[in-house]
Amino acid sequence: MKKDIILFFVILIFVVGCACAAAYFYKLYFMPNETVIAVGGDADALLVIEGDLILEQHPPVVKDGQVLLPFDTVKTHIDRYIWWDETLKKVTVTTKDRVIRMETENLNAYINEEPIELKFPATEIEGVIYLPIDFLAEFYKIRIQYAESTNIVMIDRMETIRRVGYPVSTEAVVRQGRHIRYPIVKQFSGQDLNNDSSKMYVYDEYDEWYKVRTAEGIIGYISKKDIVIKEYELGLIPETIKKKPVLPSGKISLVWDQMYSPTKSYLERNKKEGIDILSPTWFQVANVNGDLINRTDPQYVEWAHENGYQVWVLVANDFNNIEDTSRILNDEQKREHIIKQLLAFAALYQFDGINIDFENMFKSDKDAFTQFMRELAPMAREQNLIVSVDVTVPGGSDTWSKCYDRKALGETVDYVCLMTYDQTWAGSPVAGSTAQLDWVEENLKKTLMEVPAEKLLMGIPLYTRLWTEYIDESGKVRAETGKALSMEAAARLIEENGAQPVWDEKSGQYVVAFEKDNVTYKMWLEDEHSVNYKSILAHKYNLAGTSAWSHNFANEKVWDVFAENLKKIAHYEEWKGKSFAAK
Repeated sequence: MKKDIILFFVILIFVVGCACAAAYFYKLYFMPNETVIAVGGDADALLVIEGDLILEQHPPVVKDGQVLLPFDTVKTHIDRYIWWDETLKKVTVTTKDRVIRMETENLNAYINEEPIELKFPATEIEGVIYLPIDFLAEFYKIRIQYAESTNIVMIDRMETIRRVGYPVSTEAVVRQGRHIRYPIVKQFSGQDLNNDSSKMYVYDEYDEWYKVRTAEGIIGYISKKDIVIKEYELGLIPETIKKKPVLPSGKISLVWDQMYSPTKSYLERNKKEGIDILSPTWFQVANVNGDLINRTDPQYVEWAHENGYQVWVLVANDFNNIEDTSRILNDEQKREHIIKQLLAFAALYQFDGINIDFENMFKSDKDAFTQFMRELAPMAREQNLIVSVDVTVPGGSDTWSKCYDRKALGETVDYVCLMTYDQTWAGSPVAGSTAQLDWVEENLKKTLMEVPAEKLLMGIPLYTRLWTEYIDESGKVRAETGKALSMEAAARLIEENGAQPVWDEKSGQYVVAFEKDNVTYKMWLEDEHSVNYKSILAHKYNLAGTSAWSHNFANEKVWDVFAENLKKIAHYEEWKGKSFAAK
């Protein structure tokens, strides 16, 4: 009997223990957490962009009903190209067709140089620059809301489509995480379930949960069974992209035209079907103030338009003065001075576009150069001008190649001209091709990782370098080159010396070597054959077209190749089937 009683109590204790354990584990893992926690409402405002809580060092400031965001927050999350000039205490914002400038503590702002009065200025608070984001909302296509009850600032991108949901009952809750054990951050008891106060934007979707943002700006999670998605919301219909000046059908063919001194030789040229755009080298930065040298020939523009060409005038910096270029790029007033001159000249002479050719810049000025282009582009588009920029191939030196943010420039301008030449430059100690085919194709692929194909004009050299090779005192082979030769000059030199060009498959060129007076001469010819193999890459990689340097080096056959490959042939496979594709 005594043993039975002991066994009974053991079993009872075990059962009670199991029940307690079950209750404990149920409470720990399965019982909904009824704790409600407050979100927001602190002295510092919170910032929410779409469905994400943004935590930065400096919070937003709400002052007299105006929302102010720290400059760094805007740059990180809204506009990576926004620019702050510490010297002038001025903020510059650029969009597709507008340049907005604001000085701190000044109620006057400027939109494309037109003054406008602000309700609240950009201001400096404890060393931090704050911007009136309500004023900038239109330009950024964003919507600003402020929930006073939670002290949360909400920003939505107007071109984003959002799912809108409402709770299915007053028992629905929004939790801090994706489990019923997370505390509650929003209740709907006592609320109109179809009212704006119950509205939720739905973002990420999980197995049993939605990530949502409430009307008060609270980010949380709601069970799928507790919400019904009723509609989709779109702030605005994206603007139709402004039409650019019409270009002829087919691939674009831009040809630079060296015009450093007065000449009327262009009047003797016949219309070439292989050319769409001429880019005369008329403008150059003259000094550190940003004044421009202007060599424009108005008759040239008239002649070009009569022949159906567009004129995209080239604007160069002083390649030999990297310090002055740096000072100009880092000074807003000097950048603005250059832009104003260009726009005035463009209106005066009726240019169709602007081609910026800034080379030999500090790597540290990469962002400043991008900012210059971002300030120029919208102002130029307002005058219906096409904007293009020249860049070298990736992977070179700091001042030759790494000074370009090709991705950012590609996002900013209408076209990027890739200078796929000078593979073997004028001062090289080793003779070689100006642009052998495999080198061109390799660098084209690299650039296409940063610049969209539909914006890329691949550079094609029309000049040939004459190299001399000799043995120096140490017995090593050295090379030197003189000036670049035109196609006709190279052909004459070959004929005069009885040389025999040999086709080189790798370079996609004819190579010439001959001896004269104990000196070896070499040339990698740029002619109609090399241009044939290079220009067709515009089809192979679906590029916008080509950009050739420069008109004065070409022979007549080259224009026929451009016309055939860029205007008549529809795709790369068609070219491969043509008999002329063979060397």
